[in-house]
Amino acid sequence: MAINTDKNSYTILFAIAMVVVVGSLLAFTASSLKGRIDANKRTEKQQNILFAMGVADTEDPNEFVPAEKAQELFDKYVGNEQYIITGSTAQKTDNAFDIEVKKENDKVKQDPNYERKMPLFIGKKDGQEYYVVPMRGNGLWDAIWGYVSLDKEFKTVKGAFFDHKGETPGLGANIKEAYFRDDFIGESILDASGNYKGITVKKGNADPKNEDKSDNEVDAMAGATITGDGVTAMVKKGIKMYQPYFETLKK
Repeated sequence: MAINTDKNSYTILFAIAMVVVVGSLLAFTASSLKGRIDANKRTEKQQNILFAMGVADTEDPNEFVPAEKAQELFDKYVGNEQYIITGSTAQKTDNAFDIEVKKENDKVKQDPNYERKMPLFIGKKDGQEYYVVPMRGNGLWDAIWGYVSLDKEFKTVKGAFFDHKGETPGLGANIKEAYFRDDFIGESILDASGNYKGITVKKGNADPKNEDKSDNEVDAMAGATITGDGVTAMVKKGIKMYQPYFETLKK
């Protein structure tokens, strides 16, 4: 018996069948590639952390270490000095990479009483310690994120990496550029009295060459005020959440 393909019922059933088949194929593909996707995410995080520490495979400090060397160099400079911070306490772990800042932010939004888990990576290079803090915020169009490394006194920024999902090329997207992120290096996060203040991306900053490292300010990007404000909020909040734990290390 021939099937009447002109009937509406046939069209509906065919569409349902195609959705089921395509959905199943996509689910299978995602499942089979999950291990590789997770490994790539881990490698990217290692590259970003090493970048914030100034670790490079070449003489150019603006170059990421190659993906194939990320694990080796991460083991060398950070190793098992990974922690999950909750309030003022720290738990040493091998899976700090599994803590995603975005998911923790979402959990806090859904439940204000939720106790946020924060990853912290402590690296050593050239005899100096680097406390690397991951952070996430909002730019003009979408998410921005970064890694900022602090010295062992938790006073000075030693390195920074910023990235974005969809900022405007040539404007807000310049948070990835060396001229912007390098201004953070050497900048104090404390005020003259030793209290936490963070760093402000300031338009019309009176220190465009960023020679004053004690003013808690870096020069803003031209035409990217909202993205700059997003970086300001992200850095201030991102580091401040770790302050209760950092204070315990000063005692």
